[in-house]
Amino acid sequence: MTDGAPIDSPIDGQPIESPPFDGKAFARGLGSQPGVYRMYGKDDAILYVGKARVLRNRVGSYFNATPKTARTMAMLSQVVRMEVTVTRTDAEALLLENQLIKSLHPRYNVLLRDDKSYPYVLLTQEAWPRLAFHRGPRAVAGRYFGPYPSAVAVRETLNSMHKLFKLRSCEDSVFRNRSRPCLQFQIGRCSAPCVGLVQARDYADAVRRASLFLDGRSEELGNELTTAMEAASTRLDFEEAARMRDLITTIRKLQARQYVDGQAADLDVLAVAMQGASACVLLLAFRDGRNLGTRAFFPKTNGAAPEEVLAAFVSQYYGEQPPPREIVLDRDVPDRDLIEVALTETAGRKVQLKHSVRGERAGYVDLVKRNAELSLATELSSHAAQSARAEALRDMLGLSDVPKRIECFDISHTMGEATVASCVVFDANGPVSSQYRRYNITGIEPGDDYAAMHQALERRFRRAIEEGGVLPDLLLIDGGKGQLAQANAVLGELGVNGVYVVGVAKGEERRAGHEQLLLPDGRELRPGAESPALQLVQQVRDEAHRFAITGHRGRRQKARTTSRLEDIPGIGPRRRANLLRHFGGLAGLKQAGSEEIARVEGINAALAERIYATLHGLPMPATGMDAGRDG
Repeated sequence: MTDGAPIDSPIDGQPIESPPFDGKAFARGLGSQPGVYRMYGKDDAILYVGKARVLRNRVGSYFNATPKTARTMAMLSQVVRMEVTVTRTDAEALLLENQLIKSLHPRYNVLLRDDKSYPYVLLTQEAWPRLAFHRGPRAVAGRYFGPYPSAVAVRETLNSMHKLFKLRSCEDSVFRNRSRPCLQFQIGRCSAPCVGLVQARDYADAVRRASLFLDGRSEELGNELTTAMEAASTRLDFEEAARMRDLITTIRKLQARQYVDGQAADLDVLAVAMQGASACVLLLAFRDGRNLGTRAFFPKTNGAAPEEVLAAFVSQYYGEQPPPREIVLDRDVPDRDLIEVALTETAGRKVQLKHSVRGERAGYVDLVKRNAELSLATELSSHAAQSARAEALRDMLGLSDVPKRIECFDISHTMGEATVASCVVFDANGPVSSQYRRYNITGIEPGDDYAAMHQALERRFRRAIEEGGVLPDLLLIDGGKGQLAQANAVLGELGVNGVYVVGVAKGEERRAGHEQLLLPDGRELRPGAESPALQLVQQVRDEAHRFAITGHRGRRQKARTTSRLEDIPGIGPRRRANLLRHFGGLAGLKQAGSEEIARVEGINAALAERIYATLHGLPMPATGMDAGRDG
C-alpha cells in the first residue's frame, strides 16, 4: 500500500515525491471478500468511502480502461493511497460505509446533512409518565416514537392521544407543585394524576394502551378494548362499558381517516428531484394507515446522479431512523437488494424496497415527485435571494468578499433578572442552528447590558483562540455605541484580527427598516427598509433576538418555579405541597405574611420567617431553631 508521502532520497537525503498511486497493483492484492474501501488525497484528506461485494473487483474497476464520469476521473486524479476493511457480509459493509460517511464527511460522497431536528412523541419513563413533543438529543429516559415528518404531524398525534388516553403533558416542575387540577383536566385531556384523581393502576393501563397505539398496533388495541367493554358490561359496570365503547369508536375513526389500498399501511414514499448539483429528496410517510405528511431534504450531492443520491439517502437516513416495512422509490437505485437486506437485518423484520408500483401507490409516487420538484425550485430561489442579499451587504460595507460566516450577539433579561446572551450563526445558505450558543450571564450588576455583552463575547472568542475555533467574517452586535465599544474592546484584548464588527442600533420608535448600522470606521448608515443588505442584517438580528428571549424565558421560569421553595432548608415535597395547596400556588404564598405561613401544617415560626425572607429577597433570619425533617 502506497501512501504518497515524501520519502528520503538514498543519495542526498532530500525528500522526493513518491510515485503515483498504482491502483491496479493495489486491487490485485485484495481478496474476494465484501468490505469497505477508503480513498485518500494529499495531507490524508478523505476523498471517498465505498462498499463492495467483492473488494478486488470493485476497487479494480476504478483503474481499468472503462470510460468514467468527469467526477470520478477528478476524484481518481487526487488519490495517493487507499485503505480497505473486510466485513463478514454485504449488509455489514453497507452499515460500515454509512457510519464512515457520517463520521469522515468524504469530499466526493453524497452527504445527508446532519439534522438533529426530527420531531418525536416522547413517553417518559417515570412513576406517572408524561406524553409530550420532543426534538433534539434523547436525553430524557423513556420511549421515543417517530421520527415524524413535521412538527404538525406530532402535534396532531398528541392532540388525539391526550383526548383518547388522558395522559399528562406538563413538565415535572409543574406536576410536583400542583394543588388543584389544571385546565387540561377540565376539558377532558388529562386524568389529573398530580392531585390523585386517577388510580396508579388505571393510569398504567392508559400508558400501555397509548404505547400500543403509537406502535401501530391499533387492531390489537381495539380487540383489547372490546374485551374490556364486554367484561364491564357483564359485571353491570355500564359507565365503564360506555367509556370503552366511546374509546373504541374514536380509535376506529382515526384509523379510517387515511388508508392505503383499503388497509392499514406502514410505508414511506421517496422521490428525488435535481437541478445541476442541487437535489431535493422528498419523504411522504404513512404509519398504521395514517398520512403523517411530507418532509424535504437537501443532501450534498458532489455531482452524483439522481439514483446515486437516492440510494445514499436511503442508506444514511434509515441507518439512523427505524425503517417502515415498505419503502417506495420513484426509481431503481444501485445495490437495492443489498440495501434491503441491510435494513431487514437492522430492523429485525422484513423491509421491502419497491420502485415500480401501480394503483394508489403510483399516485403517491407521482405526488411526491411533483412536490420534490416544487421544493427544490423554492429552495433554489430562496438560496438565490439569500446570495443576492449577501452580495448587497458586501457592497454596502465595502468588504472584499461576501461574508461566509456571520455571527450576531444579543442580550435578554427582565429588569436584570436571568440575563442570557445569544449567539446565532449564518452562512451562505442561511441559519446554522446547530452552531447557535447561549450564555448564562452571572457576576454582573443586574441590568448592565454592557457588562453582559462583554462577558458573552469574551467567553466566545477566548475559547476560539484557546481551541483554534472558527471566527466569523462579520460580527453583528445588537445595540448602540456602548455595546459596539464592548465588542471592540474584547477583540482588542484577545488580539483577534480579521473580524469586521458592525453595531445594529434600533431606529426611531424602534421601527423595523429604520435601523442604524455603526461601522468600524465611524460611519453611520441608514440603508432603509428597501435595502436587501439591511434585510439580511434584520434577519440575522431578529433570529438572535428570538434565540435570546427563548433562553431568558426558560431560565427565568425555571428559577421562579423550582428554586424558590426547593432551595429553602427544611422544605421537602410534603411541606411544599402543603404550602402551595393552602395558598393556591406560589403567587398566593408570596402575598402571605410569616404569621399566616406559620399556620400551615408542618411549618413553625422560624421556618415561616425563612420562607418569607427567601420569597422577598430579604436576608435570612438568624435562628437556632431546627425546622425538623420533611418526611
